[in-house]
Amino acid sequence: MKNLVKREKFSVRNGWHERGYSLALRCLRTLFFIFHVSLFAYLSGCVAPKNLRNEYLLTAQTIRGNRVIPNDQLESLIPQKPNRRVLGLPITPPLWFYQFGLRRYDREAVLRELQAKTNEFEQQSQLLMNQSGAYAPDALKRLNRRYGRQLKKLRLKAEEGNWLMRNLGEPPTYFARRDAEVNAAKMKSYLENNGFFNATASFTLDTLRRRQIRVNYFVNERAAFHLRTVNYQIADPAIDSLVRGSLNTSVLKVGDRFSFDQLSAEKVRLETLLRDKGYYTFSRQYIRATDVDTTSRITDQRGADDSLYRRVDILIQILNPPGRSAHPIYQIGDVEVRITPDETQPLARTALDTVQRNGITYLLNGRNISARLLDSKISIRPGAPYSLTNYRDTQRQLFLLNQFKFVNVDFTDTTARQLRTRITATPLDKYEYTFEGGLFVLYQSQNNTPGPFGNLTFRVRNLFGGLENLETSVRYGIEAQTGFAGTDQVYRAQELGVTTSLIFPQILLPGRFRFQFNRYNPRTQISLGYTNTYRPDFIRSLLRSTVGYSWQTTPAKQFNVLIADVNLINASTGFNSEISASFQRELDEDQRRGGTLYLSFRRSFASGVSFSYTYNTNTVGQNRRANFFRVVAESGGTTLNFFRDDQLRRLFRTTDTTGLQYYKYLRLNVDYRHYIPLRPRTTLAFRVNSGLVFGYGPGGAAPYEKLFFAGGSNSIRAWLPRRLGPGSELPRPTIEESLNPSPDRVGQFLYTFEKPGDFLLEGSAELRGRLFKLLADVDGAFFIDAGNVWRLPGRGSNNRGEFQLDAFIPQIAVGTGVGLRLDFSFFIVRLDGGVKVWDPARRYTNGEGQLVDERFILPQFTLRRLSKGPNPLVINFGIGYPF
Repeated sequence: MKNLVKREKFSVRNGWHERGYSLALRCLRTLFFIFHVSLFAYLSGCVAPKNLRNEYLLTAQTIRGNRVIPNDQLESLIPQKPNRRVLGLPITPPLWFYQFGLRRYDREAVLRELQAKTNEFEQQSQLLMNQSGAYAPDALKRLNRRYGRQLKKLRLKAEEGNWLMRNLGEPPTYFARRDAEVNAAKMKSYLENNGFFNATASFTLDTLRRRQIRVNYFVNERAAFHLRTVNYQIADPAIDSLVRGSLNTSVLKVGDRFSFDQLSAEKVRLETLLRDKGYYTFSRQYIRATDVDTTSRITDQRGADDSLYRRVDILIQILNPPGRSAHPIYQIGDVEVRITPDETQPLARTALDTVQRNGITYLLNGRNISARLLDSKISIRPGAPYSLTNYRDTQRQLFLLNQFKFVNVDFTDTTARQLRTRITATPLDKYEYTFEGGLFVLYQSQNNTPGPFGNLTFRVRNLFGGLENLETSVRYGIEAQTGFAGTDQVYRAQELGVTTSLIFPQILLPGRFRFQFNRYNPRTQISLGYTNTYRPDFIRSLLRSTVGYSWQTTPAKQFNVLIADVNLINASTGFNSEISASFQRELDEDQRRGGTLYLSFRRSFASGVSFSYTYNTNTVGQNRRANFFRVVAESGGTTLNFFRDDQLRRLFRTTDTTGLQYYKYLRLNVDYRHYIPLRPRTTLAFRVNSGLVFGYGPGGAAPYEKLFFAGGSNSIRAWLPRRLGPGSELPRPTIEESLNPSPDRVGQFLYTFEKPGDFLLEGSAELRGRLFKLLADVDGAFFIDAGNVWRLPGRGSNNRGEFQLDAFIPQIAVGTGVGLRLDFSFFIVRLDGGVKVWDPARRYTNGEGQLVDERFILPQFTLRRLSKGPNPLVINFGIGYPF
């Protein structure tokens, strides 16, 4: 009976505990809801504080109705930028920060302080200028630097407000009906300029809460006008012949939609065409374009909403100069190239200072410069017609030599229509050194934890008088890595490299074929380098010598050819005996399963040739639609094919365990990127990267550096660097070994070793946008990565890691995440956090013989266990954008 009473008491007490816990939980939820409602109301109220003017805030603008002209083109016509909101709600935190800083900002006081500091600077400067002595100029420079920083800071504060207003805040944007009317008129004009002559543009207003307003612009393009005929009327017969002979390159094509931009581009084309043919004084002012069919354009409307095909006829006239029957043609007269004298050397004019070559006079002024090589960079020739393209090429080629500070090309018109040409070049310093430092990652920026690095480059210009450069670079870096041998301990890896390169400004080939590259900024580079990588699992050194050519046909197109790439590789055990032994056991296990990875960690010899082509229209700092495409084809051990394997084994003394391992392989890598601007500071970037390496030498192996890896800050960011794959293979041979034994990391896979593959396929999409400014521009990103690496069939006994055409799609890993970027203009610091969405390795048979399928692992990510759950957050640190 007593026990029953106790049980009843316990049951009642337990029921009270459960009801109390439930009540407490409901109270917490209620308080949480009240807090969020209060925060929402508070932030909403912040957008219209007392010190805002009694006007409407512009917080949204939309454009509707356009079908052909993209939104971004019409948005660029609107100078007013609405105050940023949170998730489209009438909440504007940047405006609140601005108003909060404004309450503590006194512009009049800042102006008084600026004036006082300016007066103080002028007084101090006057005192120093009145003093005499050898140290007065240096003291004046120090004074200028000190006060310059202070005055710059005060001017910035006077113009843009205090720190909070400038970096976190955003000034209010007030709505004005006149602005909306002007914007609608600009849209209508823009549409007319692009062939929509009957277009209309209007706007409506939506009033939001707390005196906020949204402007809705409505555009009706209506039917566009297309070119029916393009006729030319040219007064000068010689010009008429040139123009009609070039109509196949005309920008204006019959059937295209009319556009004033295309019409302007045709004027530029005609001007360049004629100025390349000797018409030095010709300009676009002599080109007129008229629509000769304006009457039919008006009478052919057939109603406002008519969608019939509209036509327009264009007449382009090229007039003669006033009072002349033709345009004058100019020839190049005397050409003089003058190198400014070396101020550090006494002037000692000799006969060798003046050189005549191909009709050009070179005044070297004591400089030891090859006139022959200098002559190959100059396209302007005496007696030839003036050419605008030759003028630009000459200036560009001399700049690209990296030998001159300034290059000026001046023409003097003579009465005989001869252009006397003077080219003046000021050389750079002969000796120069540069130092770079910061945070870096080994292995092509795929490290998990950053480390410091330093790179010292010493450059000698015009070493032998042939405009060549000798560059020697010394690089040392330290990085921190985790994930070795099943431990979370951080180990330090080091890299030391020394590279010396001799760069010639021409293609070093026998015969006259090398001169075909003169216009394309040719380079021949001979280099010798040594790199030593010091890691806990292995130590690897590389002695590399290369001979390569490069040239650039356009600013966007670059070609590189390595005619010789010789590598001597030496590998040994790492500095941590336990980790190194574990790594060696992994190599032995891979060899037992039929893999070839162990061959990459023997003393090796690798040689090859390669060709790469790069097309890049992306410019850092410019948010515009752009593309990047690179293809690299490589053949390793090509010359070794002239010998039999037994001859090579004797030559390299190769056995199963000793001697030099040699390689024969083919490698192809294709990388494509596309950038789409969505807003002035918002970009959508895509990347597709694929590669294949096929080893056909002894063992079918390729050098470790030539294999492909997935995972890391420039790859699939939800995985540790180089730890993804291959295919659906487990991180270790068995599921028991693959699972992390740590009790607070139950369910996590243990990524201990790097996982190379023969075939790579990966893609990424990233949305980038500016968040705010805090010392630097702080940008945010949301990304999705997908991809993997695989072994080629027959390169191992585990078919989970082999590429199979009918089974590879479920083996594509998917990750997602967000990132922050600190944009300091000269470099970008990047921090990305990724989580796994689809892990192809998580389909396995457990110890009880049951099939486990956890490949869709995103639901197992939780904010409460960022690093300890089955799907931990993987942090990646990098410099620059991932692609």
